Amino acid sequence: MESLTSPADLTEDAADDAAMPIGGVILRFAGARYAVDMASVAEVVPVPVLTRIPGGPTWLSGVVNWRGRVLPIIDLRPLVGATLSPMPTSARLVVLSEADIEVGLVADMVPGLLHCDARDLELVPATIATGIAPLVRGVVDVDGPVALLSTEAVLRLREQLPAARRATG
Repeated sequence: MESLTSPADLTEDAADDAAMPIGGVILRFAGARYAVDMASVAEVVPVPVLTRIPGGPTWLSGVVNWRGRVLPIIDLRPLVGATLSPMPTSARLVVLSEADIEVGLVADMVPGLLHCDARDLELVPATIATGIAPLVRGVVDVDGPVALLSTEAVLRLREQLPAARRATG
């Protein structure tokens, strides 16, 4: 599966590519729907017990032991201005993997899959929360808005960590 396509990537020369399907896993958190590229999803599992890391950014929930490796866990709710509350029993951990970098992304729930055409992708609206806007590639309307997260941008969040912590993720 190809990476999610952004509207900026669509040129006259790529008109044929605009019909390319987008496949994603839909996540719900902070009352909104987001999706990640299905090709980047390694696994979706119930959220395991986290080990908290003191002094980290608000979006870093902690780490878990995932298949014998330390997996950093990201919670994007602080980036959309949502208050952190205990995760519901429907919460899931979506493990993203790309270029040998893996992170877990927590969601209140994973209600399903996204299937649409790249030509349905719209620009990121100005009303989207400032904190999460750099992570969003575009928005599609599938029974309501779904913001498509850029796996690369989510993985780049680790660059905001002190160098000693980056080495473990």
